[in-house]
Amino acid sequence: MRVDKDYYVYFVDRLGDTFRWKGENVATTEVSQAITEIEGVQEANVYGVKVPGHEGRAGMAAIVLHPEHQPNFQKWYAHLASRLPSYARPLVLRLTKEMEITGTFKQKKAGLVKEGFDPSVVSDPMYFRDDSKKSFVPLDTEVFKKITLGSAKL
Repeated sequence: MRVDKDYYVYFVDRLGDTFRWKGENVATTEVSQAITEIEGVQEANVYGVKVPGHEGRAGMAAIVLHPEHQPNFQKWYAHLASRLPSYARPLVLRLTKEMEITGTFKQKKAGLVKEGFDPSVVSDPMYFRDDSKKSFVPLDTEVFKKITLGSAKL
């Protein structure tokens, strides 16, 4: 619901999408807002991806950085940990040059969801949330294999 300046109350459409992870509903707009507060982040598109052997969808974020900015993944981890519950924090970050949008300027998610987080499919650099290191680490084929075999802690 929305209230205007004259205090009229209106019903509005649901904003954004949700996905379910670890038995909790995650609002992509809330996660996206937390990510775009990070210095150097220009735009973020948050969505859920399937992880073999797990129920629901894990959080993943495609991120466009401001030109000439380098990410500090320890600071990013700390910021997201202070703003979001553990189940809502993205498991994978994907750094991309630009975001695909529709004709009505909405971010496209379907292609990103379909590609998932397999390094043999995705050419953009990806980073996995490593809670033991309190940072994001490069997601390569070895890390991907650990995730899909269930030996990585999610």
